Amino acid sequence: MPEKWVDWNKTTRSKDYRGSASFATFMIIGPTCFFLGILFAMFPYDFPLLWTKDPISAAYLDQLETHLKFIHQSPPLIARVLSIMVGVGFLGFFIKLFRASESNMLFDGASLVLYLIGVGVYVANIVKGLRLVSAGAWTRDDFDPASASSLGRAGGDPLTGGEIILGREDSLKVMAASNTILALVLVGVLVLQAGQWYAERKDNEEYEKYEKSGAAGGPSSPTSEKTKKKQ
Repeated sequence: MPEKWVDWNKTTRSKDYRGSASFATFMIIGPTCFFLGILFAMFPYDFPLLWTKDPISAAYLDQLETHLKFIHQSPPLIARVLSIMVGVGFLGFFIKLFRASESNMLFDGASLVLYLIGVGVYVANIVKGLRLVSAGAWTRDDFDPASASSLGRAGGDPLTGGEIILGREDSLKVMAASNTILALVLVGVLVLQAGQWYAERKDNEEYEKYEKSGAAGGPSSPTSEKTKKKQ
């Protein structure tokens, strides 16, 4: 990888290293936990759709649809706060990946990929589903449940830009599955950030061990050997 993107001389003990204890890490973990909290609040609604074999009643679907309409039709301030939180997460990644070290590229680069996947799932599935629910796509006069249940007979719909609209229950199941996928992706971001902290801890332990052995007259540490070669 070009040196303009990665500083191969930067280590976990460099002054300009942005590791797990940097403020940029909290800019990543904060929004991630924030969105996981929202998804956890949605879990009681998603559970009957995905994780039980009991028949789903129409009253439950009506209740879920009302809840989703309330979320989508909330004041614009709510959507702005969500957008700001997404932006804060991206800003944290960009700060950590500016003149990144090898550790940053490994852990933060992979975390950014997962974060992008999460944003893609949110925009492509969840936002689109909320728009359909809010617009009452399944209660319109021109909606045909028979054609919606058959992909071969279904036609395009202007609400989705010409894409096929599934039935109400299937669409709500897609949204619930998207919430689960998004939660797993965000947990992956937290796991990678925790992995970076663990790797830094082990690296510091190894460095201290070499320093102690060097002070006792033993072999010098790899870092000091590299410094001597450069001098």
